[in-house]
Amino acid sequence: MGEYCPFVVCHVPLTLLLAVRAHYRKKRKFELGRQAAATKIGAKRVHTVRARGGNLKYRALRLDTGNYAWGSENITRKTRLIGVVYNASNNELVRTNTLVKGSIIQIDATPFRQWYEAHAFSIQYAQPVTKKGKSTIEATDEPKKLSNHAQRSLDAKKKDAKIDPLLESQFAAGRLYASISSRPGQSGRADGYILEGKELEFYLRKLRSDKKKHAHA
Repeated sequence: MGEYCPFVVCHVPLTLLLAVRAHYRKKRKFELGRQAAATKIGAKRVHTVRARGGNLKYRALRLDTGNYAWGSENITRKTRLIGVVYNASNNELVRTNTLVKGSIIQIDATPFRQWYEAHAFSIQYAQPVTKKGKSTIEATDEPKKLSNHAQRSLDAKKKDAKIDPLLESQFAAGRLYASISSRPGQSGRADGYILEGKELEFYLRKLRSDKKKHAHA
């Protein structure tokens, strides 16, 4: 009988010891993964990509505008993208101004301000959005005549017609916080909605905490 050797376990193939599995088939077209779009802010540049079934994907490489909804006022306007300010998944996407779904960005407030000041059937319309701001709409001597029903409807809505103070401060600065809800690398668009209420408060807290972290670093 020979001496006991602790290193000899059993007769196991080397491939199993190294956890290397043998390939049982070649690569398939439907298993492929494409390079990320990494959409940036700039003059619009969108490429088309042929996908399965002859369908097309629209790979946005550069975008500078998008359609954004103002939920509480029930309107949507095309506006300019200014920059990325927060991304929950990766700070590198903020540093490089990369547009992805779920990013928190800043957009130009001008189209929404103009609509609010000019809209005929709004409650505080034809007056500035902010207390310090000036209306961009010229005042006319003759007020627009409304039917009795329309006038009563406006009077009833005036009681609850107030812009959120957090939104008002953003209008004063000319920039609004918004979230991208489309997929720029798939649809070729950077559309989304303006942040309001609890969601806006949440992301403002996140932005403040990030600034404090960078200040101490």
